[in-house]
Amino acid sequence: MDYRFLGASGLKITEITYGNWLTHGSQIENEVATACVQAALDAGITTFDTADVYANGAAEEVLGTALKSQRRESLEVFTKVYWPVGPKGPNDTGLSRKHIMEGINGSLRRLQMDYVDLYQAHRYDHQTPLEETIGAFADVVRSGKALYIGVSEWNAEQLRAGQVLAKAAGFSLVSNQPQYSALWRVIEAEVIPAAADLGMSQVVWSPMAQGVLSGKYLPGQDAPAGSRATDKKGGANTISRFLDDTVLERVQKLAPIAAEMGLKMSQLAIAWVLQNPNVASALVGASRPEQVAENVLASGVVLPPEVMSQIDAVLGDCIERDPAKTLSPETRPA
Repeated sequence: MDYRFLGASGLKITEITYGNWLTHGSQIENEVATACVQAALDAGITTFDTADVYANGAAEEVLGTALKSQRRESLEVFTKVYWPVGPKGPNDTGLSRKHIMEGINGSLRRLQMDYVDLYQAHRYDHQTPLEETIGAFADVVRSGKALYIGVSEWNAEQLRAGQVLAKAAGFSLVSNQPQYSALWRVIEAEVIPAAADLGMSQVVWSPMAQGVLSGKYLPGQDAPAGSRATDKKGGANTISRFLDDTVLERVQKLAPIAAEMGLKMSQLAIAWVLQNPNVASALVGASRPEQVAENVLASGVVLPPEVMSQIDAVLGDCIERDPAKTLSPETRPA
C-alpha cells in the first residue's frame, strides 16, 4: 500500500481509504462490517473515513469498535459534521459553533477515541457565517480533538474564502472530499486548480461511480441482487444517475482496456482517480471482505497516457464535467 501526503501537511495517508458510508450500521451486519475493517487492515490500509450522519451515528460506533484493538497512533481516522443527526432538532445540523462543538464530542464518544486525525465540514453551510464555522474548527484543533481540518464538496470560491480565514485563525484546511470518477469530473475545471494553489488535496468518494464502473450493471438488465442499486435504504437513490443504458454500454467497453492492463474494471476505476496528482486517496467501501482485498490492488498502478486517452474516448459525452454541480444545500437540511 502506497502513502501520499494530505495537502501541504506532514500527514501521510494510504492511497486507498476505507469508508463506511451506506454499509456499516445500515446495509450490512456488524459482524460483516468488522470483517471488512479487518480485511482493510490486513491489506495495509490505515486510513478510515466515516461521518456522524452515516446510519445516524451507528457507522461511527461500528468503526470505533472494529478499530478498538488497534494502536491508535498507527491509524488515520476521519469523520465529518453538517448533516442532521440525533433527533434532528433545529441545531442538530449545519456548521454553527454549537453544532460543531457538540458534533465532535458525539463523534469521539461513538468512535471511542480521544481525537480524530481529520474533521471535515460535510458540506458548506450557507446559513452560518463562515467566520463562525472556521473559528469553531480552530477551537476544535486547539483542544486536540482533531489534528487537521478538511471540507467536503466545497466549490473553488468557498475553498479560497475558507483557507484565508483558516490561516488567519492559525491552522490550514488540508483537504476536500468530493465525488470524483472517470464519469463524474465536475471538480477538474475549478476545484482542483484552486485546491492545488491552496495546499489542499482531494480525498475522493465514489471512484467507481457507485459501482457502475465495476461493470456489474449491464444495459437492459435488472440490477444484480444485493447490489447498491437494489438498496432501498439509500444506495438506490445515489446510483440512479448512472443507470442509463447509454452509460452502461460505454462502461462495458472499458472491459478490454482493463484486461489489457491486467486489472479488474473496479481496479481500473480506482487507479484512474489516483493518476490525478491532487488526489491523495480514493475512498472505497465494501459489503464483503474480499472486495477490500481486490480494491487495494489499484494502489501503485500507473496508467499510461494512451490508456487515459482510451478511457476518455470510450466514455465520451457520458462524462459529467459541469463545475456548477459542486454545490451544497442553500438552507440547512432538516
